[in-house]
Amino acid sequence: MSDDDDDAPPTEETPDGAAVFPLIPEELGVHPLLLAVLHAYVFLEGSDAAVLNSAVAEEAMNYLVGYLQRAEGEVLRRMREDMATLAGFAKAEKWPKQQVRFLQDFLKDNGITG
Repeated sequence: MSDDDDDAPPTEETPDGAAVFPLIPEELGVHPLLLAVLHAYVFLEGSDAAVLNSAVAEEAMNYLVGYLQRAEGEVLRRMREDMATLAGFAKAEKWPKQQVRFLQDFLKDNGITG
Protein backbone atom coordinates (compact mmCIF):
# COMPACT_ATOMS: atom_id res chain seq x y z
CA MET A 1 0.00 0.00 0.00
CA SER A 2 1.41 3.39 -0.92
CA ASP A 3 1.17 6.57 1.14
CA ASP A 4 -1.34 7.87 -1.41
CA ASP A 5 -3.71 5.05 -0.43
CA ASP A 6 -3.79 6.33 3.16
CA ASP A 7 -5.52 9.53 2.06
CA ALA A 8 -8.03 7.84 -0.25
CA PRO A 9 -11.62 7.63 0.97
CA PRO A 10 -12.90 4.16 1.85
CA THR A 11 -14.23 2.35 -1.19
CA GLU A 12 -16.71 0.13 0.67
CA GLU A 13 -20.06 1.32 1.95
CA THR A 14 -21.01 1.04 5.59
CA PRO A 15 -22.44 -2.44 6.12
CA ASP A 16 -26.11 -2.83 6.98
CA GLY A 17 -26.60 -2.88 10.73
CA ALA A 18 -23.59 -0.71 11.55
CA ALA A 19 -24.44 2.33 13.66
CA VAL A 20 -22.54 5.41 12.52
CA PHE A 21 -22.45 8.81 14.19
CA PRO A 22 -22.64 11.72 11.72
CA LEU A 23 -19.51 13.63 10.78
CA ILE A 24 -19.05 16.66 13.02
CA PRO A 25 -17.52 19.78 11.44
CA GLU A 26 -14.17 20.90 12.82
CA GLU A 27 -15.50 24.47 13.03
CA LEU A 28 -17.63 23.53 16.06
CA GLY A 29 -14.44 23.28 18.09
CA VAL A 30 -15.50 20.08 19.88
CA HIS A 31 -12.53 18.21 21.33
CA PRO A 32 -11.44 15.55 18.82
CA LEU A 33 -10.93 12.90 21.50
CA LEU A 34 -14.52 13.33 22.70
CA LEU A 35 -15.73 12.96 19.12
CA ALA A 36 -13.66 9.81 18.70
CA VAL A 37 -15.20 8.33 21.85
CA LEU A 38 -18.73 9.27 20.77
CA HIS A 39 -18.23 7.66 17.36
CA ALA A 40 -16.92 4.47 18.98
CA TYR A 41 -19.71 4.48 21.58
CA VAL A 42 -22.44 4.84 18.94
CA PHE A 43 -20.91 2.06 16.85
CA LEU A 44 -20.56 -0.30 19.80
CA GLU A 45 -23.95 0.49 21.32
CA GLY A 46 -26.04 0.63 18.18
CA SER A 47 -24.60 -1.90 15.74
CA ASP A 48 -26.33 -5.20 15.10
CA ALA A 49 -24.90 -8.52 16.25
CA ALA A 50 -24.22 -9.36 12.59
CA VAL A 51 -21.68 -6.51 12.54
CA LEU A 52 -19.94 -7.14 15.86
CA ASN A 53 -19.91 -9.42 18.87
CA SER A 54 -22.28 -7.86 21.40
CA ALA A 55 -20.43 -9.18 24.48
CA VAL A 56 -17.14 -7.75 23.26
CA ALA A 57 -18.84 -4.49 22.30
CA GLU A 58 -20.37 -4.18 25.78
CA GLU A 59 -17.00 -4.76 27.42
CA ALA A 60 -15.37 -2.11 25.23
CA MET A 61 -18.20 0.35 25.98
CA ASN A 62 -17.75 -0.23 29.70
CA TYR A 63 -14.10 0.76 29.37
CA LEU A 64 -14.94 3.85 27.30
CA VAL A 65 -17.49 5.01 29.85
CA GLY A 66 -15.22 4.15 32.78
CA TYR A 67 -12.46 6.32 31.38
CA LEU A 68 -14.85 9.21 30.78
CA GLN A 69 -16.10 8.92 34.36
CA ARG A 70 -12.59 9.81 35.53
CA ALA A 71 -12.98 13.31 34.11
CA GLU A 72 -13.09 16.16 36.59
CA GLY A 73 -12.36 19.86 36.82
CA GLU A 74 -11.57 21.64 33.57
CA VAL A 75 -11.76 18.43 31.52
CA LEU A 76 -15.29 17.70 32.74
CA ARG A 77 -16.33 21.33 32.23
CA ARG A 78 -15.06 21.18 28.65
CA MET A 79 -16.85 17.89 28.05
CA ARG A 80 -20.14 19.40 29.26
CA GLU A 81 -19.63 22.44 27.07
CA ASP A 82 -18.81 20.30 24.04
CA MET A 83 -21.85 18.07 24.56
CA ALA A 84 -24.07 21.17 24.77
CA THR A 85 -22.47 22.45 21.54
CA LEU A 86 -23.15 19.12 19.84
CA ALA A 87 -26.76 19.05 21.02
CA GLY A 88 -27.29 22.60 19.75
CA PHE A 89 -25.74 21.68 16.42
CA ALA A 90 -27.91 18.57 16.14
CA LYS A 91 -31.05 20.62 16.84
CA ALA A 92 -30.08 23.28 14.31
CA GLU A 93 -29.41 20.60 11.70
CA LYS A 94 -32.78 19.00 12.49
CA TRP A 95 -31.38 15.65 13.53
CA PRO A 96 -33.98 13.14 14.78
CA LYS A 97 -35.12 13.87 18.34
CA GLN A 98 -33.66 10.57 19.54
CA GLN A 99 -30.18 11.65 18.44
CA VAL A 100 -30.53 15.10 20.02
CA ARG A 101 -31.70 13.50 23.28
CA PHE A 102 -28.71 11.11 23.15
CA LEU A 103 -26.36 14.09 23.09
CA GLN A 104 -28.26 15.99 25.78
CA ASP A 105 -28.33 13.03 28.16
CA PHE A 106 -25.07 11.23 27.33
CA LEU A 107 -23.05 12.40 30.34
CA LYS A 108 -25.85 11.88 32.87
CA ASP A 109 -26.92 8.53 31.40
CA ASN A 110 -23.36 7.24 31.69
CA GLY A 111 -22.64 8.51 35.20
CA ILE A 112 -20.14 11.11 34.01
CA THR A 113 -20.69 13.65 36.72
CA GLY A 114 -17.31 14.27 38.30
